[in-house]
Amino acid sequence: MKIGVIADDFTGASDIALTLAEAGMSVAQFIGVPQADADPELGAGVVALKSRTAPVAQAVQESLAACRWLQSQGAQQIILKVCSTFDSTAEGNIGPVLDALATQLQAQTVIVCPAFPENGRSVYMGHLFVNDGLLNESGMQDHPLTPMIDADIRRVLASQTSTDVHHIPAIDVMKGAQTIREKLPRSGFVIVDAIRDEDLLQIGKAAADQTLLCGGSGIALALPANFGAVSAPPAWLAMHGAGVVISGSCSCATRAQVAAYKSVAPSYEITAQSAVEGRVDVQDLAKWVLTQDAPPLVYSSADPSVVKAAQDQFGRDRSAEAIETLFSNLAAELSRRGVTRIVVAGGETSGAVVKGLGAQVLNIGPRLAAGVPMVRVDQDRPLALALKSGNFGHETFFSDALAKMEQTA
Repeated sequence: MKIGVIADDFTGASDIALTLAEAGMSVAQFIGVPQADADPELGAGVVALKSRTAPVAQAVQESLAACRWLQSQGAQQIILKVCSTFDSTAEGNIGPVLDALATQLQAQTVIVCPAFPENGRSVYMGHLFVNDGLLNESGMQDHPLTPMIDADIRRVLASQTSTDVHHIPAIDVMKGAQTIREKLPRSGFVIVDAIRDEDLLQIGKAAADQTLLCGGSGIALALPANFGAVSAPPAWLAMHGAGVVISGSCSCATRAQVAAYKSVAPSYEITAQSAVEGRVDVQDLAKWVLTQDAPPLVYSSADPSVVKAAQDQFGRDRSAEAIETLFSNLAAELSRRGVTRIVVAGGETSGAVVKGLGAQVLNIGPRLAAGVPMVRVDQDRPLALALKSGNFGHETFFSDALAKMEQTA
């Protein structure tokens, strides 16, 4: 293994796994820290954790365990994969986890860049933009778990760590890898601007000798080439059978996708109140899914004001846990009943679904959209999955993903 990735959620893990696979590396996504060795022919391993919103101590402990396993597999470079919108709070978890990993790897200087221009995420003058607006004006300020109220990710990271936070501006990045290397400080975390894919490619070249990096999936664009990999699209064997869409994200993009899919397919809404009060019977819901003429949508995606009201009534953690538990149990029951295609929207929801399925390893297939691959679970009942970050994908993503799962590539 050459590159090891520690991802703080499941959709982010699939996102960067796709980047590495398209760059020509053999890659597998592991659900949690594996107990056994990986295939020795594997070029990159991505460990998917559910640590983004976990208590800080737990996030640090799990991330260190993942790092040690990746090191034991021979990984020469470790990436802490975080969301391209830098989802975190003043308590963490990006800063504390980076501190711990830097100590474990004896990394003096750590490049930090969440930019993903293909999906509209760019970093300029240390500020994170979503399309043409600042992060804190993108809808992320209303995120129910990690509201992003400051677009200056230098300040965001500095609030989470005692390590010095530096910055390399775009004017230097555009001069190329050599200038980026020259501008790196001797120690500390370094926010590096990137507004184009070419910027990320130069950052990747400059990072060839770095033992630890942090960012979105874009930071991995050029890293496989440093190890001699050559770009090649992943293969896919068609998967037919019953399908379903499960959506828990409340992002603007996902709510538009939900509205579009509801206009062409059956849908069933899960409210926070019905989940908390236990009024949804998983067996009955699974039966309903399988009796529909088209793959239906089961969703809890709601307007931020509705989510806020539910959190005020039931508590943030209680509401989220009730919905995630319901989706986890539903995924397990649907798999048991023979569903073979599942499209999932939302990082926390994806984690719940994968947990319910009991999946240990995900095999990475071709892209469905920027940052979203098809993945295959090969166990007792093979499954095709799409694990979509809330803000990713076009308006017809759900129907397009289900259709592409049935096509060999």
